[in-house]
Amino acid sequence: MFNFFKRKPKEYSKIESHIFGIITELLKISGTDINCDELGAKYYLSNEEQHFKVTILGNDSVIRLTNTRDSVAEKYDKFFVEDVLKAVKEEKHRRMELVYESITNSIEKMAERLHNVLIENNEEEEHKKDEIYKIHKIEEEQNTKIV
Repeated sequence: MFNFFKRKPKEYSKIESHIFGIITELLKISGTDINCDELGAKYYLSNEEQHFKVTILGNDSVIRLTNTRDSVAEKYDKFFVEDVLKAVKEEKHRRMELVYESITNSIEKMAERLHNVLIENNEEEEHKKDEIYKIHKIEEEQNTKIV
């Protein structure tokens, strides 16, 4: 009914396609760091192995590509930059989920070990109490035999 509000899929220019490809390939590499200033809509990708950096200024629709020899910054179509930012945010979120799962698993394993140690300590305490009780019982029996 209100199809005119939906954004039509845009075909990227040749350079936009290349840039989007570069950024998505960088995002696939685990060695690529993703840093951001979400309030300022600034995102930074850097891969030291590849000697490559990308700066995305969302508010200004500017993307800067930097390698060891060159640095190029251009203003691009707002929708293109939004698509790039969407890809970066999705990868950042995916990585955060992996870290969260890893931390959660570590905490669960630590809690399980601690729980098992506490159970063992309680069992040892119970065993010691039983032994002390048996010793007292034997001493009482011996004392009653003596009397």
